[in-house]
Amino acid sequence: MRISELSTATGVPIATIKYYLREGLLPEGERTAATQATYSERHARRLRVIRALIDAGVSLAEVRRVLDALDDPPESPHELLGAAHAAVTPSAAGDLDTAAAEQLIRRIGWQPGTCDDDVVAAVARALEGIARAGFEIPDAVMSAYLESVRRIARAEIAGVPTESPEAAVRYVVLGSVLIEPLLLALRRVAEQVASAERFGGRPPIAGRH
Repeated sequence: MRISELSTATGVPIATIKYYLREGLLPEGERTAATQATYSERHARRLRVIRALIDAGVSLAEVRRVLDALDDPPESPHELLGAAHAAVTPSAAGDLDTAAAEQLIRRIGWQPGTCDDDVVAAVARALEGIARAGFEIPDAVMSAYLESVRRIARAEIAGVPTESPEAAVRYVVLGSVLIEPLLLALRRVAEQVASAERFGGRPPIAGRH
């Protein structure tokens, strides 16, 4: 397909496609003339991944890391998962104290060496933010969080496709980036449902004063 057809098929403007080509995010098409090239369904799939990541707020630098994992995935499924998470997880700060985070995540089966440092550090940063705000999570609520994320994780890992490394990386990376906002939105819906069940009435409509 020509670049105009690629644009129509993916909904990405031609100018944006050309930018991704210049940046090396999208591989060059097959040249048919000095100023013309044709593109395949592979280009369309890659373009959809790029747009999904960017639309979800992933930076261009992080998109490059995702694409690197897609192009050169490790052989071990567990290492593949780590590479996919690394693409969308901020790097850990050197002086971050992770002791409290490690104590917490042991409750969901964590042991030293089973997780990347960056994902442990992300838990530590979240706990620090909670502590700075003077907010306390009741143990019963934290236990519910841990039980729920453990069940979610087991279901998600059971669903990781095994037909190809690319399919596995796409599943993990896009699942991390695109599903986390859904989980947050579902949590808020569930909270309002639970609140209505406990307290009765309807939640206030946004914008009503």
